[in-house]
Amino acid sequence: MSITPNAILRGGAGVPDQERVRYVANIADTFKLHLANRYEHYEPTDAKHTRHDGLELRVFEWVCRTYVAE
Repeated sequence: MSITPNAILRGGAGVPDQERVRYVANIADTFKLHLANRYEHYEPTDAKHTRHDGLELRVFEWVCRTYVAE
């Protein structure tokens, strides 16, 4: 079963393009993307939505990066 993407992630260095258009369960809250040894944090923007490849997507903007403790 495939889940339809509902969000697009903007900003954040080193985030692969294939990770940017995705499904986010709670589109009204901060989203954390786990990549290797870090989390990229994104927040929903005032822009609300944009169209991408025929989909209406909620826009999330990068706010910070945190690292996983070893």
